[in-house]
Amino acid sequence: MTPPRLGGPFTFPGTTLTVQRIGYGAMQLAGPGVWGPPRDPEAAVAVLRAAVDAGVDHIDTSDFYGPHVTNQLIRRALHPYPAGLVLVTKLGARRLPDQSWQPAITPADLAEGVHDNLRNLGLDALDIVNYRVMFSVHGPQEGSIAEQVGALAELRRQGKIRHIGVSNVTATQLAEAQAITPIVCVQNHYNLVQRQDDPLIDDLARQGIPYVPFFPLGGFTPLQSATLSDLAARLESTPMQVALAWLLHRSPNLLLIPGTSSVAHLRENLAAGQLELTPGHLAELDGLAGAPAGH
Repeated sequence: MTPPRLGGPFTFPGTTLTVQRIGYGAMQLAGPGVWGPPRDPEAAVAVLRAAVDAGVDHIDTSDFYGPHVTNQLIRRALHPYPAGLVLVTKLGARRLPDQSWQPAITPADLAEGVHDNLRNLGLDALDIVNYRVMFSVHGPQEGSIAEQVGALAELRRQGKIRHIGVSNVTATQLAEAQAITPIVCVQNHYNLVQRQDDPLIDDLARQGIPYVPFFPLGGFTPLQSATLSDLAARLESTPMQVALAWLLHRSPNLLLIPGTSSVAHLRENLAAGQLELTPGHLAELDGLAGAPAGH
């Protein structure tokens, strides 16, 4: 029986895949700079097993984390995978020996990436693959993604991919992708203070499509706010728990994938699903959008 209060269930549109709204993002399991193995592989395995034991059934990963490291850890910790566990990976980049992130967006690149993910995860087909647009490191930037989405649609026809999502996209790119193949999720940068996707989130909610914010806690520059810290103290919670709870309250189609390499921090993140925010709390937090740093 799935433990309650991980945000409640959500079913990806047009699929039989139902997950709890709080999942887990595996990026932090790799070494520093998302490169190489972690300092303590046993601790990484423990985090993955603790997440699944706590009811997490949605893990976000990529074969370019490490590279290959997080997928190999997931396989080591969890294979054979429990029924109902949904693994979501992403394509669109590769790591070079200098640790840089480079686009990998030709049809041949994408096919190679799918096969790398299959091999390292120990799967015959990938549940969901997000195409991660790499036009700009500073956020979504317009430009056609038809060739890449078409290549993934072909891999889906071959049975290598079950479902397709997109990441780091504009509304125009999403519409272009949807004209080619069904899109079951969108993964963009969004959190309490990064609110540029508010209209997109509302549009996706009307379509029943989940929006998965990456860097929900600020990423490499964690969210810092006196307002957030004050409210967390009043709620006897941590600022990060409040930030995650705000996302759950923001819209019912938001799925969360906070990452950590610590079991204790994992449990803190999951407890955000039990945090109730009143309309007054939400109004305080909504005021952070566009506020000066440290407000």
